[in-house]
Amino acid sequence: MQLHENLPLAPFTTFKIGGPARFFVEARTTSEVSEALRFAQSKNLPLFILGGGSNLLVSDSGWPGLVLKVGITGIEERREDDKLMFEAGAGEDWDTFVARAIACNCFGVECLSGIPGNVGGTPVQNVGAYGQEVSETIASVLVLDLKDGQMRELCNQACGFAYRSSIFNSSERGRFIILRVTYALTPEGEPLLRYSDLQRYFSVAPKRPSLSEVRAAVRAIRSEKGMLITLDDPDCRSAGSFFKNPILSEAQYCDLCQRAEAMSLHVPRYPALEQQHKISAAWLVEHSGFAKGYTLGEAAISKKHALAIVNRGNASAADVVALKEQIQEKVLKDWNVELQPEPVFVGFTPEA
Repeated sequence: MQLHENLPLAPFTTFKIGGPARFFVEARTTSEVSEALRFAQSKNLPLFILGGGSNLLVSDSGWPGLVLKVGITGIEERREDDKLMFEAGAGEDWDTFVARAIACNCFGVECLSGIPGNVGGTPVQNVGAYGQEVSETIASVLVLDLKDGQMRELCNQACGFAYRSSIFNSSERGRFIILRVTYALTPEGEPLLRYSDLQRYFSVAPKRPSLSEVRAAVRAIRSEKGMLITLDDPDCRSAGSFFKNPILSEAQYCDLCQRAEAMSLHVPRYPALEQQHKISAAWLVEHSGFAKGYTLGEAAISKKHALAIVNRGNASAADVVALKEQIQEKVLKDWNVELQPEPVFVGFTPEA
């Protein structure tokens, strides 16, 4: 185990923002994970688990304890009934895993192509896009339980998956370190075309697209929206979608529609939970006066997608938080809807 001190965290994030970690370790085996944990406990250090760095904002002051980057890699396959099981290390690049699944002609994750980050981060927020969520294919998650230092295999149901959430970021936040994720995918399956952008993309296609064609289309759509990591594109210095699409009750939805009608606007919505309405956060942002490209200091809204806050080059975490709060306050004032951020906030006080 190689221990680093006062290592800047900005290079490990897609935002390219963040102060230093007091201590930093990249663990490539389960034994190194355990060793790093013992070190943190012996020094009474707060612990933060870092994955691909794609869905977090690190404070300008950094992290006062140990940042543990789980770098366990490797993918194993096995057949189980009518499924092909993929056991992937938490440190595997997610999009590389998706490419491998599609190369094996397996259905289930093709619409999640191009999402930055690592395999270990996908169960935490039940990563989803374009009509798919990882909870639909996750069979189990191997974790290290910080309560007793034991490894456990959690089945899908035990993970408590819901829209953009799981026990890992809610009821049991901070308890588990994810080591490996097992996905159950369907060989020879047909690609999923629930999402309207994908339906439009293939509307003139003479036949149903292949899995690889859907993957290429998803990546192309994400690229147009600045949601595909491209090193020379400033619109990619972000944490992806910064706000969750709100899910409203019937009463909240009726109130929103009345406000929109008063402004001669129509509220788009998506199928979501029973008796509830999933609303486009991007629509709320844009119709609250925040156009694509809107800037506040060195932070800005992406020129390609209203839901992405970007680092124009020298943004601080404080710049991003200021823009976040400005957007939340205006959306609440105009539409009576509270926008909830998607990224994990690291090293901030509870008030931030």
